[in-house]
Amino acid sequence: MSSLEDGARQLDTVLLKVASRCNLDCSYCYVYHMGDNAWRDQPKQMSDAVLDAVARRLADQYALQAVPFSVVLHGGEPLLLGVAKLERFCAKLRDALPHPCGIHIQTNGALLNEPIIDVLVRYDVGISVSIDGPQDVHDRFRVDHRGKGSYTQVRAGIENVTARADARPLLAGVLAVIDPESDPAEIYAALKTLGAPGLDILPRDGNWETLPFGKAAPDSIEYGRWLEGFLDSYLSDPDPPRVRLLDDMLRLVLGGCSVKEGVGTTDYGIVVIEPDGTVDKNDTLKVAGAGKDRFGERWSVLTDSFDHILRSPAFADYYRQQRPSSPACQSCPDLAICGGGMVAHRWSETRSYDNPTIFCADQRHLIAKMRRLAEAALPHAA
Repeated sequence: MSSLEDGARQLDTVLLKVASRCNLDCSYCYVYHMGDNAWRDQPKQMSDAVLDAVARRLADQYALQAVPFSVVLHGGEPLLLGVAKLERFCAKLRDALPHPCGIHIQTNGALLNEPIIDVLVRYDVGISVSIDGPQDVHDRFRVDHRGKGSYTQVRAGIENVTARADARPLLAGVLAVIDPESDPAEIYAALKTLGAPGLDILPRDGNWETLPFGKAAPDSIEYGRWLEGFLDSYLSDPDPPRVRLLDDMLRLVLGGCSVKEGVGTTDYGIVVIEPDGTVDKNDTLKVAGAGKDRFGERWSVLTDSFDHILRSPAFADYYRQQRPSSPACQSCPDLAICGGGMVAHRWSETRSYDNPTIFCADQRHLIAKMRRLAEAALPHAA
């Protein structure tokens, strides 16, 4: 019988940092351009020995909690593993985590060639590709180490996937980081033409100390207006793809639940495994400052089980941190929808995470729009 009956946390998502370096140099990347240089101390790639330990620990945790979770090959750029090593990694992970556990890869797409795709098909690895819209928008920030735009290679990688009947079902979606100076209708149209069944959109990272790109002040709503425009395009489309962020928020407005972190009040058990096997918190916490994604106690898959980590007071503190503590959030009528936003976006030097998200005004602007739409669409009680 599972020992999780006493209330131990469960894993929901494991970000497996199989590579610490990247073939691109996107100017907004929180890993390389937010002041945390821990990646320099990591091996360039995860070793086979560390992967073996990861697979054993994940298999043990799945047997214990008996609830499936997802493993996402991440980086850096995970496809820098190359074909042979990617094959070994995917084979080992799939052997440890049979369906319904999901294995996915988050990639910039520039290296999605036929041999790579063969491996992903063989082990049923879902594919998500980062692309920010049409070429002029994408190439403004998503450049290589020579400063050259990456759109042509990324678009070709996506087309390599969609051109194959066996690979097309693996394309879970494309992920765009918002440029608030772009036209949201143009971005929506460009992303839809890629043929992915789902879209995801993320704001630029920032906090109360360092405002996100394009945001003039904490109470300004540049991102809220952009998201409102994207929502208008989405709702006017007779045959839309899924848009995870908007779908989650609309469900919450109508009384449902979210399915991913960032909105709503559902908590998620997310851990990061670094290339050297160290277990860390969600690495988006780097946005709050160097080392903010590290636990005080240093755990490794080479020495520690996930059950031990998930039962620890340090993990309990990290888990509770998902819930906003700010009095402004606690009294807000939109809390059930916003959820306080991403934890890293609440950071300030004076109050730590005890703040609303820096996108509070933007979130409330978008939520108000969604509420008006819902009220107009729902029949009024007699």
